[in-house]
Amino acid sequence: MKKYRKILLVLVLSIMITKSFSQSPTQTIRGTVIDKQSQSSIPGANIIVVGANPTKLGTTDIDGKFKILEVNPGRYDLKVTYLGYKEIVLPNVVVTSGKEIVLEIGMEESINSLTEVEVSGTKKNETNNDMTSVSGRSFSMEEVNRYAGGRSDPSRLAANFAGVSSPDDSRNDIVIRGNSPTGVLWRIEGLNIPNPNHFSTVGTTGGPVSAINTNVIKNSDFFTSAFPSEYGNANAGVFDLGFRTGNSEKREHTFQLGALTGLEAMTEGPINKEKGSSYLFAYRYSFTGVAQAIGIPIGTAATPFYQDLSFKLNGGTTKFGKFTLFGLGAKSKIDFLHTKIDSTDLFANPSKDSYFTSDIGLMGLKHFIKVNERSYFNTVLGVTYNGSNYLEDNIATNLKPLERYIENKTSQLHYSINTSFNSKINSKLFVKVGVISEVINLILNARIRDSISVWNQYWDFNDYTILHQAYAQAKYRFTDRLTLNLGVHGQFLALNNSTSIEPRVGLKYQLGEKQTLSLGYGMHSQMQPTDVYFYRERKLDGSYDLTNKNLGFTNSQHFVVGYDVLPIKDWRIKTELYYQLLSNVPVTQSPSSFSMLNAGASFFPNDKSNLKNAGTGTNYGAELTVEKFFSKGYYVLMTGTIYESKYKGSDGVEHNTAFNGNYVYNILGGKDFKIGKEKRNVFSVGVKMTQAGGRYYTPVDLEASQASKVQVLQGDDKAFSQRNPDFFRLDVKTGFTFNSKKSKLSQTLSFDIQNVTNNKNVFAQRYNPLTNKINTAYQIGFFPNFVYKIQF
Repeated sequence: MKKYRKILLVLVLSIMITKSFSQSPTQTIRGTVIDKQSQSSIPGANIIVVGANPTKLGTTDIDGKFKILEVNPGRYDLKVTYLGYKEIVLPNVVVTSGKEIVLEIGMEESINSLTEVEVSGTKKNETNNDMTSVSGRSFSMEEVNRYAGGRSDPSRLAANFAGVSSPDDSRNDIVIRGNSPTGVLWRIEGLNIPNPNHFSTVGTTGGPVSAINTNVIKNSDFFTSAFPSEYGNANAGVFDLGFRTGNSEKREHTFQLGALTGLEAMTEGPINKEKGSSYLFAYRYSFTGVAQAIGIPIGTAATPFYQDLSFKLNGGTTKFGKFTLFGLGAKSKIDFLHTKIDSTDLFANPSKDSYFTSDIGLMGLKHFIKVNERSYFNTVLGVTYNGSNYLEDNIATNLKPLERYIENKTSQLHYSINTSFNSKINSKLFVKVGVISEVINLILNARIRDSISVWNQYWDFNDYTILHQAYAQAKYRFTDRLTLNLGVHGQFLALNNSTSIEPRVGLKYQLGEKQTLSLGYGMHSQMQPTDVYFYRERKLDGSYDLTNKNLGFTNSQHFVVGYDVLPIKDWRIKTELYYQLLSNVPVTQSPSSFSMLNAGASFFPNDKSNLKNAGTGTNYGAELTVEKFFSKGYYVLMTGTIYESKYKGSDGVEHNTAFNGNYVYNILGGKDFKIGKEKRNVFSVGVKMTQAGGRYYTPVDLEASQASKVQVLQGDDKAFSQRNPDFFRLDVKTGFTFNSKKSKLSQTLSFDIQNVTNNKNVFAQRYNPLTNKINTAYQIGFFPNFVYKIQF
């Protein structure tokens, strides 16, 4: 502990000394204004910093660039206007003395190009993706770090949005409208990626700790259904993230220390100022060992270790276009020893020793080139890696010696290309066509001992397959009020020649200055988690059979209607009704309650063979969002969802899914107080309350478990028949931001107290062979998290 204190003290002192000679306590806002569809620069656009005193404004040059100097620290709205384009307002731009604000602002041309058109609302209403009609939401780095209980994790931020549930403190799996977390697609900079979390495994999309550093992401999109045609191989939702570009004019640095995120260092700056090229690197090292030592609970007595590195190299503008190299690497490791855990541990079995490691790697090269003023190509070449190693030992007893029980080593390597042609035909019509191809190298090697200590090699695969996707989509604006998004997506899996053709359509109509009606429909399909295809069934003669290899895609149809109103300035009310019909779901050949729609409900991989695409499912519900965007020093976000999530297995009986909570609501709010003589510093406080219906589960058969000394669940007629108590959590976050008067340096110290009421939310009911009883494991209780950040 003393070592880390010394490191932190040296960093802070060196920063103060090296920056003390700086003279300007103000900051710069600069960036580029472009046509959102053609990506062409817009010269002559006006940018006004709303609320600045004295008034601050700027105008873009011939390259669409602007620079506004000497802006005092604070929160501002930016109003952007240009004749023939819709006026937009960027809300809640946070200016500190420690870091420049660099923006890329996209404007949409008005159909009536003779007049300047004013529209109500802000950029907060829109996604970055221009083809979105319904069920889309943008989010920013500032929001991820602002909301109480967020743990600097994009997934936990998304859990605050309507239609999303995540009543699990131990993992960041998100349930979108009752769907399994395995139905979520993750994308970074146009590159489809595997599970971007520490302690991840093949076939899952969540984990205890995110490997995505929120200090490097830019404004990104999150979709909950009927998403645009360019996204495929997903049935639940999409995270479309982007890494921000490093500062191309000056060098800036960030150091951060957090109880969960660990010790972090980030640096960015120009490579060639004339070309506008830049770099950005960020590294994090886990600090959970120290967190445990000072009494902060993390859900287990085992000490997790993890580290990650993110980077982005921007090549600037050249005659061959713009090149960008980006990447992320992450390592994690944890050992669960039975001598150090008990029955309340969230992750471990007190009768076993287990050892787990996982690795993530991705790298992409992005190329953007203009064909003409209205058209461009965007291409991403990338490689991603996701691997894990899990070993489990049965502990020694008087009757049995210590022996290895499970060996599970898996990895997948994806080589991919995503290229698209984009063209703004005119002010009414924009089209985009593209292809995505992934070559997948999958290595699965896993075995488990049976009751007579014979190894069962249930995975033994090392080979390649290919997933091809293609799409075409168009946006047509009949008027400035009526917009149609139309598209089609197709995909082909070479492993078993599975194919799908998926139409998508969305309609958005602005009823008046402040009201919008939206309709959406989407057909979506998704391949099964890769491990499912290669689960081997051992036959009586000892040989194995791949009975799941020919499984087709799971199909899903989304129907959505939405209504959006801006009743007064800075307030928004949005409601959506949805219905989702799932088909072609893998279930067992013989009658049972099993369905792949419940995949991801536990930590265990699929262990079912002889599956067929004959199951169905339905998700339907209503969502409400009431939001006050951050203005006048405060914000409010209230979201609520009531929903049902049902499925039918091969038994033909309708069951609750493992993700059916029936309802969830969130209430968030926060206030900033400007303090100090010059009102340069900020004290902030935020509150979040979440309540969600308890999830359904299949109860343990205690007698059968006691007889076999391993957990046995009750029969199919009891599948997901019992329900955990409702989940409740109250989080409170306070923070202080100090903006230096003498130098361009800012410091932030925040305390995020999660579950302040220490509510005992149930994690699981499970059989414990040591006590020979059913024990209840509870989720994380009172949880104090802290973050210290310094920027200069």
